Amino acid sequence: MTSLPVSVVIVSRQRPDSLKHCLSAVARLSYPDYEIVVVADPAGLRAVEGLAFADRIKTVPFHEANISAARNRGIAQAAGEIVAFLDDDAIPEPRWLDHLTAVFADPAVAAAGGHVLGRNGITPQWRSRVVDQTGEARDLSLHRLNSTILTPPQGQAVKTEGTNMAVRRDVLSKLGGFDPAFRFYLDETDVNMRLAQLGYSTAVVPLAVVHHGFAASAYRRSDRAVRGLRQIAASLTVFLRKHCPPSRHKQALDKAFGEQRKRILVQMVSGLLEPRDIRRLLRDWNNGVEEGRSRLLTDPVPLPPAQSDYLPFQTLFQADNCIIAGHHLQMRLRRKEAAQAASEGQSVSLFLFSYSTLYHHVRFHPDGYWEQTGGLWGRSDRSDPLFRVWSINGRVDHEVHRIGAARF
Repeated sequence: MTSLPVSVVIVSRQRPDSLKHCLSAVARLSYPDYEIVVVADPAGLRAVEGLAFADRIKTVPFHEANISAARNRGIAQAAGEIVAFLDDDAIPEPRWLDHLTAVFADPAVAAAGGHVLGRNGITPQWRSRVVDQTGEARDLSLHRLNSTILTPPQGQAVKTEGTNMAVRRDVLSKLGGFDPAFRFYLDETDVNMRLAQLGYSTAVVPLAVVHHGFAASAYRRSDRAVRGLRQIAASLTVFLRKHCPPSRHKQALDKAFGEQRKRILVQMVSGLLEPRDIRRLLRDWNNGVEEGRSRLLTDPVPLPPAQSDYLPFQTLFQADNCIIAGHHLQMRLRRKEAAQAASEGQSVSLFLFSYSTLYHHVRFHPDGYWEQTGGLWGRSDRSDPLFRVWSINGRVDHEVHRIGAARF
């Protein structure tokens, strides 16, 4: 089957190091036909310029704190038939695009979203969800490996995450792209709702896996402590104005306020916030609601064709998959082997075990390979038994089977 040309759009602001890490992984995707479009502030653009493959990336200057407007700038330069979106603090598995785009062979599919893993690289952050007119999402019980195509009932939409989603470009054009009234939060959910209102189907693709680190931003610290609630409240208010009957607005806002209040109080109890932060953040929420009520809502305008030619990226993945394993005392040697294999175009998975029951963690190393560390007898999947006896070879076989469909 012929691969569809894909434009991968990445928006970055004030996180140049995260952007470089993200691009190091995107440059090693196994998919044969994609281009990379980076929309970034000056620091992000300088980070891209320092990469060895910078001349194969489309860059778009944009400094405004508005992720929807930034994504629209990226779409304007995207010449692929499919437009995929990643955050700059996300790392895609090597076969991410293979899985995410396969569902578009069905002409009924307009959009697709994959699963997202959290900081330890193993525990799901988001799986399959549906969202209603209030913006509230709930989990769906779907097959954990096979893709599922859904056309939700009126008033609901399939929830995709902005850090792991793809949409046909002609459909995005018809929608008018992302709504700039959503500067942060619910921006992709608004797109989900508009897709559903037009009767489009969305596919949930569990094997299209992205690791999401929650890097520090204007809205949260690196430890995930809340810095501001204004934009969340403003975007929720805009979302309700667009998609929810007015009679339900107050109840939805009160419920969301209660959830955010509980969230920041928990962070105060754990020492992440101080009492004075709580008062400030609650005022921030109220100010955001007022701001959202006054934001201008406009009718979407179809987007024009791509403003630049397709720029196919020559992936750095040129060889086979490579698996390296050893004891943590061999860490230096095994990491050197992994870096060398990655530099030769192999997709490398390194497993380092200690003789312990430590939980496992997975990360993408800056040198271009995947690294999983933990106790030989400890948990990887957090639903596994606390202790199981393994040999190193047996443990590697188990982990390769666990991650294999998404990575190899």
